[in-house]
Amino acid sequence: MKKNIAEIISVSNEIYDKGLVSGKSGNISARFGDVVAITPTLKSLSNLNEEDIVLVDMEGNVLTKGKPSSEVNMHLEIYKKRPDVNAIVHTHSPYATGFAFSDKKLKRLEGFGEIKNPYLSSIEYAKPGTDQLAKSASEGIGSEDVLILKNHGVICVSDSLKEAMLLAVFVEETAKTQFISLMLNSVEDNV
Repeated sequence: MKKNIAEIISVSNEIYDKGLVSGKSGNISARFGDVVAITPTLKSLSNLNEEDIVLVDMEGNVLTKGKPSSEVNMHLEIYKKRPDVNAIVHTHSPYATGFAFSDKKLKRLEGFGEIKNPYLSSIEYAKPGTDQLAKSASEGIGSEDVLILKNHGVICVSDSLKEAMLLAVFVEETAKTQFISLMLNSVEDNV
């Protein structure tokens, strides 16, 4: 388990360093059988240590010291509906979250798996930390690997933390590319 907790800390540092989360936003979890290791609430992902990571069972009962992320129920509901998912990375990355706050849909570009739908799935806003968000997110993700939370952020899921993190990076780069394209296409050509 120590190796797995070390990976959560490493991924937390990496997504913070890449600007996919800031301040005390975002959260990460990994499932190991019937136990979920999750980042704590109200603590920056930039400087976590082993004691900060909270272990919970699939019903949300805390098994260690500390207080899990306020989004713990969202993570647990996704795990319950998706036995293929063992890692969740929830970011507030600027470009992808910008799309989440706009009326523009984020296209699913080639580069990270098969394109089944032209746009990334999204759900309507629900207050963070609520049962409503947990239910909506677990239903909204369906069989997809990315979910846009309107007016909130992004969820990426995979069978491993590394893959979920790489997907979060790819989603942000995709959003950045689409944003630049939208800006360039909106400029009148004066030539």
